[in-house]
Amino acid sequence: MQIGIIGAGYVGQAVARHAIARGHEVLVANSRGPRSLFSLGVDLGCRTGTALEAAEFGEVVVVAIPLHAYRALPEAALAGKIVLDAMNYYPERDGPIAALDARQATTSGLLAEHLPAARIVKAFNAIRARDLETEGRPAGAPGRRALPLAGDDSPAKAVAADLIDQFGFDPVDAGTLAESWRFERGKPAYCVPLGRDGLDRALAAAERNGEVAHGSWRRAAPALG
Repeated sequence: MQIGIIGAGYVGQAVARHAIARGHEVLVANSRGPRSLFSLGVDLGCRTGTALEAAEFGEVVVVAIPLHAYRALPEAALAGKIVLDAMNYYPERDGPIAALDARQATTSGLLAEHLPAARIVKAFNAIRARDLETEGRPAGAPGRRALPLAGDDSPAKAVAADLIDQFGFDPVDAGTLAESWRFERGKPAYCVPLGRDGLDRALAAAERNGEVAHGSWRRAAPALG
C-alpha cells in the first residue's frame, strides 16, 4: 500500500518506520519542504515531498501535524482518501479553539469540516511516539497493548484497524467520529498502556461536560477488535 505521511515529527516517523518495515511504500512530508527531509529520507528509506505530494501519493494519508495547521491540508487532493488523524489539541501550542474548549466539537470533527470528502479515521493519537515505536507485539502475545480508533466509514476503519494490528497493537473501535473525544488528550484512554479489556473500560468511563456519557457509546464491532 502507498502511505503518505503529512508531518515528520516523532509520530510521523514512528508510523513511517512501522509501515516501511512491513513493506508499504511511504512518502513523508512536512511544512518546510523536501529539502529539509533529505537526511530523514535516507535514514528511513522513504520518499519525501510536499504535503500536496503526500496527499496525492497515499492510498492512506496519515496526518500528524500540530492541530493549528490543519486548515493548510490540501482539501482537493485528499478527497476520497482514507485520512488517519493523529492530531491532538494542546492550547498552549495551538492557541485556544473555542469549540474544543467548550466540548462542542472534536479534533477529528474540525478536520472533517475542512476535508468533507475525505474518509477520516481517528487513529494513532492516543499513544506516545516512543511507545508506538517500541511496544508493538505479535498478534496474540500476552500483554499486547490496544489502540483506539473511531470513524464513520466502516471500510476505512477496517484499513486503519489492519494497520494498527500490523504495527503490533490490538485495534479497538471506539465508534463514530463523534465519539473520538473519548480518547482525546486528558481522557482515561489517552496515552495509557492498556489491553483490550482495559481500553474498553477506559473508553466507557470517559467524561464530557462533567458527566459519564455511556449512552451513545457502543463496543467495537468484532471484526475491528
